[in-house]
Amino acid sequence: MAEGLRRRFPVKFLAWLLLPALLGLIAAGAALHTYRTAGPLSAPMQVVVPRGGLSVAGEALEREGVVQSARAFTLAAWVTRAEGPIRSAEFAIPAGASLEDVLSILRDGRPVQRRLTIPEGLMARQIATLVERTEALSGETPSLAEGSVLPETYAFAYGDQRAAILRRAEEAMTRALAEVWASRADGLPLASPREALVLASIIERETGKPEERARVAGVFINRLRRGMALQSDPTVAYAAADGAVLDRPLTRADLDRDHPFNTYRNRGLPPGPVASPGRESLRAAVQPEVHDFLYFVADGSGGHVFARTLEEHNRNVARWREVERARPPRP
Repeated sequence: MAEGLRRRFPVKFLAWLLLPALLGLIAAGAALHTYRTAGPLSAPMQVVVPRGGLSVAGEALEREGVVQSARAFTLAAWVTRAEGPIRSAEFAIPAGASLEDVLSILRDGRPVQRRLTIPEGLMARQIATLVERTEALSGETPSLAEGSVLPETYAFAYGDQRAAILRRAEEAMTRALAEVWASRADGLPLASPREALVLASIIERETGKPEERARVAGVFINRLRRGMALQSDPTVAYAAADGAVLDRPLTRADLDRDHPFNTYRNRGLPPGPVASPGRESLRAAVQPEVHDFLYFVADGSGGHVFARTLEEHNRNVARWREVERARPPRP
């Protein structure tokens, strides 16, 4: 019987029949080895996987040195397509990631979370410039109303819209302002949350020391109650630079200028904010320190000295001028 089979199917013929299967097993083994072998990436990196399909993604990954071959990536993604689609986003890829690792990250990994920090006290134009220069964002930067965004750190993903992140910042300011207004002290000379925002913006620009905010707020509240002019330099600077950053000292002409934001000439609050205040300045505006100070001036060390009378204030101003004269000239 066996002799008959050998006569009917020679050994060479049987070998030719088995050769494709053997080659297939070898190819499958090689493919599996390639699929699971460490990739060429020598150090961790963040990679943007663009839209456009598997071939576009593969070319980007090969170009960045994440995979050895775009073709191998595309084939592996197609063979394992049942495990899920490849997403277009920015991902963190570890060093030596295999094709299997890369595909798993692109399917199930969390995109990189970037962060944009809007510092306290920036004006609308400065915030717009900051957002415009954030390269990972996309789209146009919409116009901003002064004081409309809350200074905070906002998380975003590569390619998010600039308008979207600013909308979140505006919504955050609306919520924060509503919260502090609901907790305001009784009897404040502030008629609305808008007025609290305006006062908070002045406080933010007046002092960089967190512990002084409530005291500075108390000075302005006392002056508002007495019908005194606020005489706040940041409002005059805002007027002098038309809402931009003033890159020179204030002059007598600035103080005398007839402008709605000039709180030396006009009593009460200016018509709008002069910057974007943070949460602490918002809180200080509606929960000011209770005292009888009416004046303050810089003390030469980054803080301020406070006074109850004009005579006391003038002495403080004279001391501050002495400190200024003793300083070396600025380059």
